[in-house]
Amino acid sequence: MDNRGIEELRARKNRLYQGGGAERIAKQHAAGKRTARERLAQLYDPDTFQETHLFMKHRCVDFGMQGKELPGEGVVTGVGLVDGRPVYAASQDFTTAGGAVGEATARKISRLQDDAMKTGDPIVFINDSGGARIQEGVGALDGYGDIFYRNIRASGVVPQISIISGPCAGGAAYSPALTDFIIQVRREGQMYITGPSVIKQVTGEEVTAEQLGGVESHSQYSGVVHFVADSGNEGIALARRLLSFLPSNNTDDPPFVEGLHEDAVEPDETLDDIVPDNPRRAYDMHEVIGRVMDGGDFLEVQEHFAPNLVIGFGRIEGSTVGVVGNNPSFKAGVLDIDSSCKGARFIRFCNAFNIPLVTFVDVPGFMPGVQQEYGGIIRHGAKMLFAYGAATVPKVTIVTRKAYGGAYLAMCAASMGADRVAAWPTAEIAVMGAEGAVGVLYRRQIKAAEDPDAFLQEKIAEYRERFSNPYEAAGRGMVDDVIEPAETRSYIAMALEVLKSKRELRPQKKHGLIPL
Repeated sequence: MDNRGIEELRARKNRLYQGGGAERIAKQHAAGKRTARERLAQLYDPDTFQETHLFMKHRCVDFGMQGKELPGEGVVTGVGLVDGRPVYAASQDFTTAGGAVGEATARKISRLQDDAMKTGDPIVFINDSGGARIQEGVGALDGYGDIFYRNIRASGVVPQISIISGPCAGGAAYSPALTDFIIQVRREGQMYITGPSVIKQVTGEEVTAEQLGGVESHSQYSGVVHFVADSGNEGIALARRLLSFLPSNNTDDPPFVEGLHEDAVEPDETLDDIVPDNPRRAYDMHEVIGRVMDGGDFLEVQEHFAPNLVIGFGRIEGSTVGVVGNNPSFKAGVLDIDSSCKGARFIRFCNAFNIPLVTFVDVPGFMPGVQQEYGGIIRHGAKMLFAYGAATVPKVTIVTRKAYGGAYLAMCAASMGADRVAAWPTAEIAVMGAEGAVGVLYRRQIKAAEDPDAFLQEKIAEYRERFSNPYEAAGRGMVDDVIEPAETRSYIAMALEVLKSKRELRPQKKHGLIPL
């Protein structure tokens, strides 16, 4: 072969590998950000990345674009191994035209999405882009549509993860919103539909890009973001850790860690003392979860949004489980609008990807209040009921303390399809709390009593004696067993082992109509 051809190939590739050039790469580094290729090098196992469509070119001839080369069209795409498993990725290159998406850029990403669907492997999108390439007009707009459409086709088929490592404005924010998980890098990444200048022009409000679309706005208030990373390196590491819990596609089982399966499942007597004797005192559900998961390893999702409900991934005897639990440390663990939406989406993800659900219940009810009612707590709360009722994966529920009313049903009671329900001796399973129930049942008698307060306390004590324990529910078959807290991990492990062969057929239909 003529060596000149090989030399030319190498020269072309080396030029394209430089992206926007040394000066722009230096500027990217000065901003504390890594380049598109540096991010991919960290994501993948060493020497496993195979790039696709490096030589893709735009065909725009307007607005000064004719003859202008944009290396890689502002995005690096390809496939490699993450912990030995294939994963596809598209990493936007801010050094090339600000990572703006044009027709050819979108074609590269769309082809990558098609390839991932063919082989059944996850996709990681690393976003660092100024948005659509305005010079290409409707071509860029149509390209975004192609990406969005494929995001939707891939939903529930292969896991999709977005890392926000730079600006993500306008229509560009909707592709991450259509993926399963979003990791946002503090100070580097911002997401918004309309930027600060447009908002000021239209509404007169003044706001910075960070205030508008930074991690605080999306991790605490909007709930758009699932994980916050303090650096780009941490963002990539989070993506790798998240992938370690997930199957490659909806026909696979989640990864199994053989070494953890060998660990002995011994009783943990520290669980016996977690729930306070005083039913009004709070405790942190994270302590329960940490003692049940293998090695205390728990990857929490949306940690800062609606913290009254805890969701995330862990392992029990080496197998991935999705965990949902009320947290009495925040709002007494009630279900409100935000926590209901948070929980329902997570439950549906786990069901789509064959991940068993373990639910820890300590819920006093749905959040009361005018704003909750006006905000649609009925509609949003029903999402939890729908998500659990529609889920066909193994479902194990542990009632640690309060399990009141419709909120208990929404936390996967037996009647909502739980395969196993166990309760701790501290469990209180009832329509409502003792004070509220007595106030309704004995309202007239309380008013007529010589000593209303004494009568009230007497009836509260009677109600608690009957319902502030799990045995009434167990006697009616609503609870499979009452267990010592120390036995929780072994109980769940055995239940999940038996439920591996679970088969549950549902009526054939296109899809259910969740109350969105």
